[in-house]
Amino acid sequence: MSRKKIITIIGARPQIIKAAAISRAIKHKFSDQLLELIVHTGQHYDENMSAVFFSELDIPQPNFNLEIGSGSHASQTGKMLIGLEEIFLNEKPDAVLVYGDTNSTIAGALAASKIHIPLIHVEAGLRSFNKAMPEEINRIACDHMSTLLFTPTNSGIANLIQEGFSMSREYKAQIDQPLVTHSGDVMYDNSIYFSELSKSNSKLLELLNLSKEQFILCTIHRDTNTDHAIAINSIFSGLLQVQKESGLNLVLPLHPRTRKKMEELLDFKLKEEIANNSLFQIIDPVGFLDIIALEENSKLIITDSGGLQKEAYFFKKPCVILREQTEWIEIVDNGNALLAGTDTTLIVQHSAALLAKKDFTYPPFYGDAHAAEAICEIIIENL
Repeated sequence: MSRKKIITIIGARPQIIKAAAISRAIKHKFSDQLLELIVHTGQHYDENMSAVFFSELDIPQPNFNLEIGSGSHASQTGKMLIGLEEIFLNEKPDAVLVYGDTNSTIAGALAASKIHIPLIHVEAGLRSFNKAMPEEINRIACDHMSTLLFTPTNSGIANLIQEGFSMSREYKAQIDQPLVTHSGDVMYDNSIYFSELSKSNSKLLELLNLSKEQFILCTIHRDTNTDHAIAINSIFSGLLQVQKESGLNLVLPLHPRTRKKMEELLDFKLKEEIANNSLFQIIDPVGFLDIIALEENSKLIITDSGGLQKEAYFFKKPCVILREQTEWIEIVDNGNALLAGTDTTLIVQHSAALLAKKDFTYPPFYGDAHAAEAICEIIIENL
């Protein structure tokens, strides 16, 4: 039996990590049935933010790199469409696989669907119900172009049923009869796998002189939080107060772009107070194994990252979410995370509440850490 050719589209750093789980499953279990080619759009590409991940995490190097770089939504997506279509026409894949909700995702979906190549969407069905977020538009559009939809959660299934998708499994998937599967979350697979690597490879806790559960991990990157003076001042005021009231170290890996916005927009007095606080530790961006070490050993996570919200849950850490909505509603409904947006008071109150809370539970919302294998099996059955 000839192998089915899959082209995987990645572009943002989280997609590189998500793709690792399925690439690993193909390599170790399905290499006689699936051939994977990887296209990196270059949406987020520099040596520190992307290339290091491939070597550090033993992820296959991309077969193609479009080197698109930054730009407006239209500029990025348009350039990706042109580059991806050319690759698809030359390689003639049996399917195109996309992850999540970025410009790389929607470009891959559009390019594939326009030339009638079956589309596979991993992380289908997620909804924040906020169409002001470009990611929400990408999610919805991508789902409705897909032939195989793999959702990590029960709420994802419910959302797709609400939008008219059938859960019937009495037919082979095709574009007008897409197949929806509750697969579990590939990032749970990855978190379990890379946690072991992190324990033996990351030395960051020692370098920062951090002790287990004696610090708070924080990340901020969304432009709605970093590019507006009121929002960034509210967030940093809240973080400073959380640090002072808890007495814990606060560790903030900060991307150069966010650091630049902090320098430009933060009130002088607040900036000075943070700079003079030895327990408020702003550090350079760290690799994935280091961020896992920080997550696993923290007492609390404060973030605007969708991925870190989930990883907090995987590692049984409470989480304050610096957003008004989340697509990972299970962790909020179950009391493991609280939405604070950019409100200083809510950031402080929610942090205190979660630090004091003892009775957390962690139902298996995201599967059994074998999502990638399940996804590969269904792809093989339907191509």
